[in-house]
Amino acid sequence: MKIKLPPNVLFHHDLQLLVFRPRGILREKEVNRIVAFLEEAEDRAAKPFNRFTDNSKLDAVEVDFQFVFRISLHRRLVYAKRPPVKSAFYVNSPAIARIVKLHALLTYHSPLQVKMFKDFAGAAKWLGVSVETLEMDLPSKLT
Repeated sequence: MKIKLPPNVLFHHDLQLLVFRPRGILREKEVNRIVAFLEEAEDRAAKPFNRFTDNSKLDAVEVDFQFVFRISLHRRLVYAKRPPVKSAFYVNSPAIARIVKLHALLTYHSPLQVKMFKDFAGAAKWLGVSVETLEMDLPSKLT
């Protein structure tokens, strides 16, 4: 997969794992941007890849349930005829947990296998990678 990664995204080619680590305030614009990137990456990828979203760097979430509902159903439809992938979400707040639970519910019985985790160890085990891989932060930009 040779596409430009957006901010806050790492791709581990050797593990077929995309890591998204949003920061600050998560708004609809950011979710739409990452979903558009994800769909382009899925179209270009030679093999399916798993995903890990680390929500620990978020200060707040400004998306409503109607938006999450729409995005989740969209993802379910767009990904419907593709091979199964795992999408793990690390959550550390009740607000994020509610959003991830809704997303998991709406993508249930689809190739998008969504699970929520309160620790990196559980997510790493489920994804079949090391905890260190999930903890690896984005490279610092040189100024």
